[in-house]
Amino acid sequence: MKKDFTITVYTEDRVGMVSRISNIFSRRKINIEYLNTAPSEVEGIHRFTIVINESLEVVRKLLRIIEKQVDVLKAYSNTDEEIIWQEVALYKVSSETITEKVKVERLLNEYGARAVAIRKDYIVFETTGHSEESKKLIKFFEPYGLIEFVRGARVAIIKNSHGFHEKVKEFEKKQPTENFETTEVEDDKAVFSL
Repeated sequence: MKKDFTITVYTEDRVGMVSRISNIFSRRKINIEYLNTAPSEVEGIHRFTIVINESLEVVRKLLRIIEKQVDVLKAYSNTDEEIIWQEVALYKVSSETITEKVKVERLLNEYGARAVAIRKDYIVFETTGHSEESKKLIKFFEPYGLIEFVRGARVAIIKNSHGFHEKVKEFEKKQPTENFETTEVEDDKAVFSL
């Protein structure tokens, strides 16, 4: 059974990673609903947040393929119940119509919207929430001259996670960082040991 999964991928900060990750999905004809990439809490590591509608079996296969990529450190998948997530939406509405026919204060309070730009010919409102809330506000604005609408990609935090920086610390503890000595050299390749 297909449902929404949020895939979180931690990668090294390398040029071309967006293309490499998205190609994994396009080669398998899997549509990406949302794609967001940004620096993570660990310097030099980026976090991809990808939303797809697929079966658990397909998602598990994708995670294995993604984690085989050289610059990928770790990949997780979560259902909507396992994460806290939000989307940002902007609505551009005709100033004349909206100020004449709607109590803007009521609109702001009822939908949790805020005006981010007020011009003579239009007002831009911003909301943060889930896509269902954005759709309700679109329907509300349509009769009043909705000029433009844009919704940003999902940002999500895994509920039962202690952060990726803890995993990095664990990894660094396991990796020998000093006291290396060259034991032998074969065909111009040094072999190291403690």
